[in-house]
Amino acid sequence: MSSAPPGARARPAATHRLFFALMPDPATRERLAHAGEVLKASRLGARLRWVHPARYHATVHFLGNDTALRSELVDAAVAAAGTVRSAPFTWALDSVASFHGRQPPCVLRGAVMPVALQQLWHALGHALLLNGLGGHLECRFIPHVTLAYSQGAMLEPAAIEPIVWPVTDFALLHSVVGQGGYRTLGRWALEQE
Repeated sequence: MSSAPPGARARPAATHRLFFALMPDPATRERLAHAGEVLKASRLGARLRWVHPARYHATVHFLGNDTALRSELVDAAVAAAGTVRSAPFTWALDSVASFHGRQPPCVLRGAVMPVALQQLWHALGHALLLNGLGGHLECRFIPHVTLAYSQGAMLEPAAIEPIVWPVTDFALLHSVVGQGGYRTLGRWALEQE
């Protein structure tokens, strides 16, 4: 028996997201935010819905959406991450571009993907596979940082002053759609082998 008043609609279940990502250090976050401010000041700024700088990240592996945060999924993801050995690296973000979609994201990308970033993606993907999470793996990896979402129009790719990001770790993040912010469930240092 429902306790909702007659005629009331049930609230949709929350959507929980779980993913591995690179989180910028404060200095890099500031440089990313500055790039966003430059774009806001351009003629494009009015047509974009901006991401708060606290939410800047680069997804490495997305583990899906669910109506709840499942402990068995978190446990398997943590176990996988604990086995990954990968070197730290620097990543130069030197262009702004868009991806296709209902609200095309405005993203920062690098013309060159660091070999160590590709190796991290492969190593973490292999570890996820070995821990029963192979169904969540993507066959392509296009690393980027989303700054904003368009109200329909795609941005023409353009070069920007390079933002050099020293990447020293990766994190397992949880979010609830519409509630803003991320909760860090684990963080793993990248170390020279």
